[in-house]
Amino acid sequence: MSASSPDPTPQPLLHAAPGSARRPLRFNAFVMNTTSHIQHGQWRRPDAQQTRFNDVRTWIELARTLEAAKFDTMFFADVSGLYGDADADFDVYVREGLQIPSNDPTVLLSALAVNTEHLGFATTSNVFQNHPFNFARQISTLDHISDGRIAWNVVTGMQDNGARNYGMDRVTEHSERYRWAQEYVDVVYKLWEGSWDEDALLQDKERGLHADPSKIHKIHHRGERYRVEGPHLSSPSPQRTPLLFQAGSSLSGRRFAAQHAEAVFLVSPSPALAAQQIAETRALATGFGREPGDVTFYQGLSFVIGSTEEEARAKAAEYDEYISVDGYLAHSAVVDRAGRVYPPDTPLKDVQTDGARGFAEWLSKHITDREPVVADLARQRATSQRIVGTPEQIADRLQEWQAAGVDGINVINWVIPGSFEEFADHVLPGLRARGLAQSEYAEGPLRQKLFGSPRLNDRHPAAGYRGAYGEGRAVLPAPTTAPDRLTVSSGTP
Repeated sequence: MSASSPDPTPQPLLHAAPGSARRPLRFNAFVMNTTSHIQHGQWRRPDAQQTRFNDVRTWIELARTLEAAKFDTMFFADVSGLYGDADADFDVYVREGLQIPSNDPTVLLSALAVNTEHLGFATTSNVFQNHPFNFARQISTLDHISDGRIAWNVVTGMQDNGARNYGMDRVTEHSERYRWAQEYVDVVYKLWEGSWDEDALLQDKERGLHADPSKIHKIHHRGERYRVEGPHLSSPSPQRTPLLFQAGSSLSGRRFAAQHAEAVFLVSPSPALAAQQIAETRALATGFGREPGDVTFYQGLSFVIGSTEEEARAKAAEYDEYISVDGYLAHSAVVDRAGRVYPPDTPLKDVQTDGARGFAEWLSKHITDREPVVADLARQRATSQRIVGTPEQIADRLQEWQAAGVDGINVINWVIPGSFEEFADHVLPGLRARGLAQSEYAEGPLRQKLFGSPRLNDRHPAAGYRGAYGEGRAVLPAPTTAPDRLTVSSGTP
């Protein structure tokens, strides 16, 4: 018997082409500097240490554990405000510890960087929460501190409360947020890639020449939202531009990822649907002059591991006892206009929340003997990206995801640090035996470890700003649209 699938219905097995070389999967630890990130209610378990999120030693110890296990990156999620209606009560979020309180991951990364040598660190930063000039300087500083191990998860925001925290009435309309993001990345690319020539910093003590002023340039950006003169105050860091993550699943988000991302975070319900999204995004990338392999894909999955299948299922049942229905519903913004979660037995068709309509339609295809209720939604959110089984069964499932085109896994924890320790001790050895996990780190910065070079390749739009600001040189605008080559499916919620 195979491990339980995260899919609501069985999916056909997907296999790599005969004779194709097996490559290691990449592994990120998906975390947040808060108590309740993804798996709500689990913080109540006796072995859960995520309640110690304010203690920097919690994260330093976890980073060292991940590095010893040869994880590629410690990936920090973040938000700018509360979920749900901005005018409603927020009691449920506070009761559940649902991403409140939470701390700024960008600040935390400096402590983690100096306590590790190879592990990469990704920070999530919304385009409206930090001015691009200041953000570019912070990231360059972190990239210097870490010797080039920093990544940026580019997000555009989704909470009205978060928008109000930065002076707006509500979140900007969806497609407009990506127009905003286009200008934002344009500014930081100019600063990271174009403001300093490669050999501008001299520090020549004999001549008394610290840097060559002819090789440091103002960028004079004038756009719809930003005016930034420059120059960039930081000298070029090992990567210049950090490794770029993105997680948008809408058409606008996929177009943005196709143009800019090097790594895309997926939450697909099955390998088959992941394969579809991967193929569509890579096809879009070619329209921007990139190659399909320039964009890699990371599926989010959680794991319940047992020495036997029976043991794994028993452990899964223990986790299920701690599931917070209120927490999952609140995270999905399935709350009424007053901010209250619906009673568990409320039919989904009666929920007055826009997002619940798609969930109701989707669940009705899989629950045919009765009307789906909100408790079904909570259980689906808790288990849809979960694999339960022995290490061998989990490895079989991960091979299916890889055969679908997935390059890596964002490992979602139930408890910290135990979920990651179990994965490191029991799953990774078997994956290494199959050639599915690395045994040693490659040398160099994070991008070099993952792509073979510390700098963005010449096909990336940021590369157009290299050497663009010298005397007599003009900057050509980067493309902002790709040809309509296909119809992109929105997939399931």
